[in-house]
Amino acid sequence: MTGSGSASASADKTLAGWRVLVPRGGKWGDGVAAALRVHGATPVIAPLINFASAEDPAPLARALEELAQGQFDWLVVTSATTVDVLKSQSVRVPETTRIAAVGETTAAALGLAGYAVDFAPSADNSARGLVKEWPSAAIHGRVLIPQSDIAEPTLKAGLLQLGFAVEYVTAYRTVGVEVAEKVRTDAATGRIRAVLVTSGSVARQVAEQLAPLPERTVVACIGPRTAFDARAAGLPVHVIAEERSADSLIAALVEYAAETEEEGAP
Repeated sequence: MTGSGSASASADKTLAGWRVLVPRGGKWGDGVAAALRVHGATPVIAPLINFASAEDPAPLARALEELAQGQFDWLVVTSATTVDVLKSQSVRVPETTRIAAVGETTAAALGLAGYAVDFAPSADNSARGLVKEWPSAAIHGRVLIPQSDIAEPTLKAGLLQLGFAVEYVTAYRTVGVEVAEKVRTDAATGRIRAVLVTSGSVARQVAEQLAPLPERTVVACIGPRTAFDARAAGLPVHVIAEERSADSLIAALVEYAAETEEEGAP
């Protein structure tokens, strides 16, 4: 991981003594855990969500076939999980179809999978940011959006308003994962000092499985939209990352911990 939490943080142990819940596993969870350890934290990897195939795979199969045939002018990708679906289906995107990514993390995943990204928002890595920054000279034709079954209609509505012919298809389902009893106990007793919230789905699982959290537990959200979803789920929000990235989230948590330590110093 690179960026705001890298070189200067090599000897920074601001989070020493903090147990931090990491709500996703896999490479992302391992990377975040490693970055937290740099700051002295003890990461607790406890995936709260997982992904499953769409209940009816036929619409996705039809859409991907049309994509391969060059019937879409744009493919819009909103998550690394969608990239995994494209890879698993061995999807070939024709040169005539341009690819838009919702943000830098998704763009990076597309690049690693061998897909060239033509457009991604530079400021706001969200559906709203994608629509707002969409280049006016590239508004034409059909757009395919493969997303989670619980994705909000923001992107589809925004692209329709711009004038695109939009086709949305469920690429995967987001499902909750029950945490271990020890994690639940550690959260209830305050042994877990901070919880990272990386999406609305995670926020809802935290609220369902771990709330009410002790007052001292810090809830750190990966961007304003996730913070909004967390509050809507009934969670307090203490930290909001400026950018929708793991680096920014960890940097924001470190800054909060440093400020809290200063305020408590004699």
